[in-house]
Amino acid sequence: MPLLALGLNHQTAPVSVRERIAFAPERLQSALRDLLNCGGAREAAILSTCNRTEVYCGLKDENGRQVVEWLGDYHKLRTVDLQPYLYRYTNQRAVRHILRVASGLDSLVLGEPQILGQIKTARELNATQREIDTTRRMITARTQEIGKLREAVSTTEERIAKMDTALSELRAQASSEKERLTAAQTK
Repeated sequence: MPLLALGLNHQTAPVSVRERIAFAPERLQSALRDLLNCGGAREAAILSTCNRTEVYCGLKDENGRQVVEWLGDYHKLRTVDLQPYLYRYTNQRAVRHILRVASGLDSLVLGEPQILGQIKTARELNATQREIDTTRRMITARTQEIGKLREAVSTTEERIAKMDTALSELRAQASSEKERLTAAQTK
């Protein structure tokens, strides 16, 4: 079954378009159900934030055209008007994309931590709609692991930065004290 990552984000669409394509949290479950029933997807997850809307699917057919049409129809937009803002990744590129998103490399603010919780929510919603197969389970598990690793690295980097700041302050104090002692000795 082909994989598809389809969406738009802060790099491809202006705020006005992103706002029209965003899914309200209370409508995500019904949107997912609708996509699975008529959008060409055997399984799917929807990730919708203020800076991105993405649909991840295991497709029924090779091209995923129905998913693009569903996204436009669901938001009452013509596909031709939506198309210029969309990106589309399949198979390995789709997996690479979700890993970049989870790690914060594809965020407006590089490394922003909220995306991991949003991916977890999308995965949980998907699980309530239809069981995902072993490959997708592995991908989502790896996505969560990468996100947690990124958080650990970020925390470590913050600690190192604090230590560097403290060390700089100590050096400045030592230098100041040395100057004071030197001035006292020369008097």
